Amino acid sequence: MISILRRNSIFLALWSAAVLTLTLAICLVDKGTLHLALCDHHTSWADAVMPVLSDLANWLPYAICVVLLIWRWRIGLFVTGSLLLSTGLVQAAKHIVRAPRPLTWFAENMPDVTLPLTEGVKMNYYLSFPSGHTTTFFCLFLALCMVCTWYYTKQPRRRIHSIGVQVLFFASAAVCSYSRIYLSQHFALDVLAGMILGVGSVLIIAAAFGRILERREA
Repeated sequence: MISILRRNSIFLALWSAAVLTLTLAICLVDKGTLHLALCDHHTSWADAVMPVLSDLANWLPYAICVVLLIWRWRIGLFVTGSLLLSTGLVQAAKHIVRAPRPLTWFAENMPDVTLPLTEGVKMNYYLSFPSGHTTTFFCLFLALCMVCTWYYTKQPRRRIHSIGVQVLFFASAAVCSYSRIYLSQHFALDVLAGMILGVGSVLIIAAAFGRILERREA
């Protein structure tokens, strides 16, 4: 497990910094003000791109899991297991908390505020906490990052590429997750919880796989 953390230290360091920054923002700025500060910067190009990025969570993980299960079934099981665990945790939390989405919360608490919405995006009203899309994005991209960095350890001349891969995967997870705030489907707290659940799920499955491999080798 320690070797896994070392190989993915860049991704995890960036994730830790993002979690800390978002936590501080949530603690220092009230919920409504923070959401408006994060989502009230709509442009025509972002209105076109953000829904596409957000929608990736609805099909990309399934496509990748199918490909990996066919290509290398053990790797496919690792990624699929991580996603299944994260999905189970998210759905349990959503139905326990049953938090209102931004559109509902603002209508009830700040009725004078009109949220900037993106045309053509179907809005949700409840089950806001945590963000399932964010959980999926961080779970998927960290799992793929682990697979790639494991490959690079077998290729000494390409180890430097591991840094670029980790930065790319983190940036992808972060931008796709931000799309949920931009579209006013989630609050920053929902995204923060999703980041933690997604990464946590991958680390749990990775630890379980590591123990299984150790027992087989013993």
